[in-house]
Amino acid sequence: MQKIKGAIFDLDGTLLDSMWKWGDVAEDYLTSHGAVPKPGLMKILRAFNTTEEAQYYIDEYGIDKPLDDVIKGRDDMMFKFFSNDVKLKEGVLPLLEALKKQGVKMCIATATDKWLVDAAVELHGLMNYFERIYTCTEENTSKKYPDIFFKAANFLGTQAGETLVVEDALYAMNTAKKAGFIVAGVYDKVADDEQAEVKAVCDYYCTNPGELLKNL
Repeated sequence: MQKIKGAIFDLDGTLLDSMWKWGDVAEDYLTSHGAVPKPGLMKILRAFNTTEEAQYYIDEYGIDKPLDDVIKGRDDMMFKFFSNDVKLKEGVLPLLEALKKQGVKMCIATATDKWLVDAAVELHGLMNYFERIYTCTEENTSKKYPDIFFKAANFLGTQAGETLVVEDALYAMNTAKKAGFIVAGVYDKVADDEQAEVKAVCDYYCTNPGELLKNL
């Protein structure tokens, strides 16, 4: 990793131990509107940004509400957790400290809405390490496309080949890898069935972010 000058971190499942909670919230939201969540719901939702997920609820489950209301209803259910209870993944702070000391500039790029991100970032003081936060909603994109990674790298002033993307989602790793970024895959229990594919795609693999320290 000696050539790395910039790093782009995902939030849920990478910096935060939160992916399991999103699954609970999705099921609770649908149930509260009289829908019965189908098996494998979380696996489907992992590749969606906020808008795509809300539209999926409307199309697949017949939720009879405007798109913005669905988004707000789901996010409201997550806000208390992000504001008070969400934990960092093991080893996150030592890794961020080490990268900062080495002069590596860092951004967050996430599919989570900004006001939720801000709550978790404030809870753990993460803006001591990150230059900027990019969200798929604000950028009107998805991590199925490399736009958000290129935009973050451009802000950091780094090229793809010298920028580390740290992710837990296989689809986002594939996107970043095809775009020429250096990719580190972080294990998350929600994606347990994808780990063989994750290991095949990423340049570095770790069960928690702190394990990346040995590569610095």
